[in-house]
Amino acid sequence: MARPVNILHLHSTFSLGGKEARAVRLMNAFGDRARHTIVSSMDGQYGARDAIATGIDYEIAQNPPPLTGGPSVKRYEAIAAYMRRFDLVLTYNWGAIDGAMARRVSSVGVPPLVHHEDGFNADEAEGLKPTRNLYRRFALTKAAALVVPSETLEDIALKTWKQPRERVHRIANGINTALYAQKPKPNAIPGFKRKPGEIVIGSVAGLREVKDLPMLVRAVGGMSSRVRLVIVGEGPERQAILDTAERMGMQDQLVLPGFLPRPHEYIGHFDILALSSKSEQFPICVIEGMAAGLPIVSTPVGDVLRMVVPDNASFIEKRGHEVLIRDALEALAKSDPEGRRWLGELNRRKAVAEYDEATMIARYAALYGAVIGRPEAFV
Repeated sequence: MARPVNILHLHSTFSLGGKEARAVRLMNAFGDRARHTIVSSMDGQYGARDAIATGIDYEIAQNPPPLTGGPSVKRYEAIAAYMRRFDLVLTYNWGAIDGAMARRVSSVGVPPLVHHEDGFNADEAEGLKPTRNLYRRFALTKAAALVVPSETLEDIALKTWKQPRERVHRIANGINTALYAQKPKPNAIPGFKRKPGEIVIGSVAGLREVKDLPMLVRAVGGMSSRVRLVIVGEGPERQAILDTAERMGMQDQLVLPGFLPRPHEYIGHFDILALSSKSEQFPICVIEGMAAGLPIVSTPVGDVLRMVVPDNASFIEKRGHEVLIRDALEALAKSDPEGRRWLGELNRRKAVAEYDEATMIARYAALYGAVIGRPEAFV
């Protein structure tokens, strides 16, 4: 057997969100063909490690050079020196862009680097910062490839960050859609039991500011239908969500079970999948909802409007205002159950046809193998 590929993962955060879930899924799929060292630019943010399969060879880096700080050639050189012990470096989002800059500044002996951009934090949700655009443009000149999941980000990479067409790879996120055809487990969501006649609105997200989950709470709190809101995830915005629910007088309608590792076991308990984010690109939770046969209500972020079927497009609110989100949720909640199931079935068929993980895994395996000159390394 060939020697496993030694991969360094530099993350903005390794708390479980969309990009982390995908990174872990690839780690699990590569099995014993790779070993992994994981760094988070945010101290202690390693919650996604719980989703790594038993038997995967990985470690959380001890005392790595800091990924954040002011521009410093000395700091970049320290990062580059650390990277030299690996075969491949994978960097993720703005919080890890200094890994790409380190390779730009001190590239001798540094292995190939692939940068992944999955979206933007709250501070760039309303518009990209010109200084960051310039920094990305310069830092990425020595990256072997830039991977994006959406057409929106692909356009930004080519036109705003001025990346060469041959280095930009759009790889749509994917999941194991077959798992979502199964019935959800009865007690998969701690603290949740469906009450007769209620509509369950679900959201799956890291509890971070960019997800704007207090807005979703306000939108649901303004509905006249009998509903329950389940938000699966963990993060620093938990108390803000609880405070908003208290102000809306809807504490009894909100379920916050924390992070749950296997979405296919619980997402089928929802009647509607809701996304309230200020910024996304190709959100995995939307694919999961579609694969489970759910209608989607969302803010108009990233490629969501392209992801869902045309019949679902009217529930992707073009301005993302909480009143419009409320109205979209209300319209679905009051609609005939058969109509919701019909719309969800159309979404399910599209997810199975276009967003299954087998295609995604094969494309990442081919790209990573190509940049290290070992095309069969991950096959």
